[in-house]
Amino acid sequence: MTLSRTNTSAATLTKNRTEGSVVPASGMCVTCVDGCIGMCEIGKSAFRGHEVIYPQPFGVITTASEKAYPVDYSHFNIMGTCVGAQGIPADSDQAIFPRVRLEVAFGKDDKIRFRYPWLISGIGSTDIAKKNWDGLAVGSALAGTGLTIGENVVGMDPDARIEKGRVKSSPELERRVKLYQSWQRDGFGAIIVQANVEDTRLGVQEYAISELGVECVELKWGQGAKDIGGEVKIASLERAQLLQQRGYIVLPDPTDPAVIAAYKRGAFKEFERHSRVGMVSEEAFARRVKELRKAGAKYVFLKTGAYRPADLARAIRFASRYKLDLLTVDGAGGGTGMSPWRMMNEWGVPAVELHSLLHRYATYLAGRRATLPALALGGGFAFEDQIMKGLALGAPFVKLIGMARAPIAAAMVGKTLGRAIDDGAMPVYVQRFGKTREEVFVTASDLKKDLGADTFDKIPSGALGLYTYYERLAQGLRQFLAGSRKFDVSQVSRDDIASLTPEAAAVSGIPFVMDTDHELAKKILDS
Repeated sequence: MTLSRTNTSAATLTKNRTEGSVVPASGMCVTCVDGCIGMCEIGKSAFRGHEVIYPQPFGVITTASEKAYPVDYSHFNIMGTCVGAQGIPADSDQAIFPRVRLEVAFGKDDKIRFRYPWLISGIGSTDIAKKNWDGLAVGSALAGTGLTIGENVVGMDPDARIEKGRVKSSPELERRVKLYQSWQRDGFGAIIVQANVEDTRLGVQEYAISELGVECVELKWGQGAKDIGGEVKIASLERAQLLQQRGYIVLPDPTDPAVIAAYKRGAFKEFERHSRVGMVSEEAFARRVKELRKAGAKYVFLKTGAYRPADLARAIRFASRYKLDLLTVDGAGGGTGMSPWRMMNEWGVPAVELHSLLHRYATYLAGRRATLPALALGGGFAFEDQIMKGLALGAPFVKLIGMARAPIAAAMVGKTLGRAIDDGAMPVYVQRFGKTREEVFVTASDLKKDLGADTFDKIPSGALGLYTYYERLAQGLRQFLAGSRKFDVSQVSRDDIASLTPEAAAVSGIPFVMDTDHELAKKILDS
């Protein structure tokens, strides 16, 4: 069984000449013909080289792995029951799904409250994030969920003022923070500022705390898409030179006269900006947590990626020992920017395996009476069934599900529909729902009633898209929870799901469906 697609993908804008006859191992055409212009990834690499490492077209896409992992969340099913109710009287007139509570509260001291058990776990300096920030920020704030400002936003801000290597002002970071804060309702949700190596050197989190009123900051060890630092493409020579001056790795060297000449004659059109890889040590970690708390951070989080199991153990142990408020663990293979394509497919511990290890390690530490942070899971979550399964797999430690690509997609669609409405050019598929924002977006009427017409009219269409998508997730999750007779999301447990294959059971520790309820069923039969 071949798990990976090789040598051809929409992500690299490549395809095989003989699509029906392909060697499974290499992905090459069975007959590679002299004279082919190079439609496949090998062929395109022959003339565009390193450019083909990255998904394309950059700046208008998010990308995720095409690899079919041996075990994924579809290999579990949610278990419902027809008996009783938890968190509400077992009365058919009272135990109705709209009454399921989805609010979560977490944090070691003062609690952060989210209306829904999910957050956007990192949207950084990429063009796709910047172009859709209005929708992401306003939609998240209205929904009362968390939104994380990812790495390199300050370093990429051409208008940032940096003196002696420390940020003094960043209009772009300020815009992102203030937009969320200005739409936040009733204290629900949080705006979180993440930092990588370059951000830490620039003092981004200290600036966000002292100047922008940010309470939540997040240390970043990595993400599920790659085990190197973040990267973007830069179309401007001047900007590439500025970023190199700010300490980033920029390829090719934008100060090299030969490179400048090649760029100006059109030999290439984009530079690459890369971040450095972090070097984790417990001493440095402890020192940084202490610095952030001294700077005024009310909540300190950690996000780690799909590194090897020993690094996951470090993450949860450090988060426990230094009393962090949240640890997010992101499984392989999704990215919101331009993570290297083959790396996204072939690197890291997949989500179910990583999350199962996390539960195993959390259980071990809890047995030793260690204080654990709230846990969040990331890695390809998009719909309410997957959210339910993730919460169940990690119960009782996992409180939140992290997402990125799916919320971005919702915000992008909302933005596109808003433009179509303004231009009077609605797609036929959408016209059947109406031609105004109130007709097209099913949540619009309630929002307008809650906020008032003047405020409602200021909501970006991308935010309506995200908010409406979240409303769908919430209703769907309530239905699953009601079917399991759990009327508060905090009641989700590991026996709310069953493994559909022996492999999934072996990885997760969740019983195979044929073994589920075995003893209870026998007891009922014998009664």
